[in-house]
Amino acid sequence: MKNILYFAAIFSFAAMSSCGSNSETDSKKIADSINTAKIDSAKSADTVASAPSHLAELKTDAEFVVSAADGGMLEVQLGKLAEQKSHNKSVKSFGAMMVRDHSKADEQLKKLASSKNIAIPATLSDKCQKQLSDLSAKNGTDFDKDYASAMVSGHKDNIDMFKKEADNGKDSAIVQWARGKLPTLEHHLDMAEQTDKVVNK
Repeated sequence: MKNILYFAAIFSFAAMSSCGSNSETDSKKIADSINTAKIDSAKSADTVASAPSHLAELKTDAEFVVSAADGGMLEVQLGKLAEQKSHNKSVKSFGAMMVRDHSKADEQLKKLASSKNIAIPATLSDKCQKQLSDLSAKNGTDFDKDYASAMVSGHKDNIDMFKKEADNGKDSAIVQWARGKLPTLEHHLDMAEQTDKVVNK
């Protein structure tokens, strides 16, 4: 019981310290900072605990979860944008698929992160928000081409990130989730490449 209370006290102090003195506004960086504080606290508590906590081993898994959550939110927002702005049937259809598939994946990831006590971004990171804003300013074929190109490059990056987690992750549940999403991401890449060809004819 003393060990549990000790861990709780350390965690509360570290969380307050990391948030209270930080003027950071990037949601992804904030989530990473919170998770780092939790993990560092868990490692400190492990030095006096009879049984090490699983949280202390989750640094790379937590970083993956944060990045996946940020990227998933972006896919949904860009998909909605494609449905609204594009007059191309292929682009609108692809955007609808992104909204549907990534909304489902995002909900699964939220539950998984909660079960592992991993903080995730509440809003888009500054980088993702800039990408959304830049595409929002496009219209017509310029929008279609830039959106399709972003979907090809983005899904290539996502596949690499998910494969890395699937191969090297420490937490079995997070690894399983990442591995389970790879076929969908690979299908998305195929469809993105097809859409890219259509808009660049």
